[in-house]
Amino acid sequence: MTVAEIYKIFQKYPVVCTDSRAVKKDSLFFALKGENFNGNRFAGLALEQGARYAVVDEKEFVKDDRYILVDNVLGTLQLVANYHRRQLKIPFIAITGSNGKTTTKELTRNVLSKKFRTNATQGNLNNHIGVPLTILSITKDDKMAVIEMGANHQNEIKMLCEIAEPDFGIITNIGKAHLEGFGGIEGVKKGKGELYDFLAKNNRTVFLNADNVTLVDLANEKRLSNRITYGASHECNCRGHLQTAMPFVKVRWEYVDRKYEAHSQLMGSYNFENILAAICIGNYFDVDADLINAAIEDYVPDNSRSQIIHKGTNTIILDAYNANPTSVSAALSNFNELEAKRKIIFLGDMAELGDESAHEHETIIQVLKQVHADQVILVGKNFGSLASEVDGLSFQTADEALSWTKSQRFKDSTILIKGSRSMKMEKVMEGI
Repeated sequence: MTVAEIYKIFQKYPVVCTDSRAVKKDSLFFALKGENFNGNRFAGLALEQGARYAVVDEKEFVKDDRYILVDNVLGTLQLVANYHRRQLKIPFIAITGSNGKTTTKELTRNVLSKKFRTNATQGNLNNHIGVPLTILSITKDDKMAVIEMGANHQNEIKMLCEIAEPDFGIITNIGKAHLEGFGGIEGVKKGKGELYDFLAKNNRTVFLNADNVTLVDLANEKRLSNRITYGASHECNCRGHLQTAMPFVKVRWEYVDRKYEAHSQLMGSYNFENILAAICIGNYFDVDADLINAAIEDYVPDNSRSQIIHKGTNTIILDAYNANPTSVSAALSNFNELEAKRKIIFLGDMAELGDESAHEHETIIQVLKQVHADQVILVGKNFGSLASEVDGLSFQTADEALSWTKSQRFKDSTILIKGSRSMKMEKVMEGI
């Protein structure tokens, strides 16, 4: 069966499922494979649960005409998504970067939704499976699409661009994330730059942070001429200045000859660029300034991304979804600027740093030495081995740190919890 033929079936049954435990009635089940599972084995169950068809790539599982046999289920999912994308005549905005891409995506979604019906990546479904699923969730009633693209190795952004074919793109920044997979910071630059490659090759438009020299140089290198710029310079299309980040980020911004002020519920001066990016995109698509400001103010972070949580007399900054040298350094610097009666830091190991791991953890320890904190708790073997340098406590796991935390009965404290997702640092919250 050809992609066009499968797409005709999708048009009739436009709901896609990949988990047999969450099948919806009259959906298309794509039997994906992973290291520890084979979706083909669950195709029959998916049909029993209400799926209309099951797309499989192993002939032995085909029982009747409800099974669609293809060479490769994942490849077919991506091709059908691209076919669907080409039927959609709405703007597609791609967002990637080492840090801040999910926050920028959510802010952009909020801003555009004030004027347009906007479909955007759900959660962190930003990979070779999540991007096709996002595209296939877009309907004829949607007027804008915001696609987050994540990557941890070369050619991944390139592939996602070939599926989503974005009309606009933005790289939030290039930092020390996924160094192991990318092969160092230059590899990160090359990998993220694949978005610029696509935009330049196809004469598409970039939203460019003109204050970021690395991104400007990269755009020049790629000869990316269609630019909408944001930053502090008067020459930028959208100009902005950070007024304060204490306790939340407040931005003064200008577009053409208009001046406004946006108040957010985001902590950390590093979020200034994410906010200004969303403001710039909103202005480009003629969203009213008051609606833009309302959208910025409405956005409340969740999913362990710079969440502000109050427990008793304690204020917790939970930023445990991800961690890399760039984001950890920024979080510590911001925490150091906060005024608080008592400060406590829980810091978990950073993952996917490869040969640079020892050096990067030591570098963060040097940053940590400059931060005023009443107590430092380090979690994981990398930071744990360096605990004596900051007079900190150390635990191998978040569970061990949790057991200790339960006995402390913290009061009137401001607490930063930061670490890579694999460290599961959010567990510590249970003991506060």
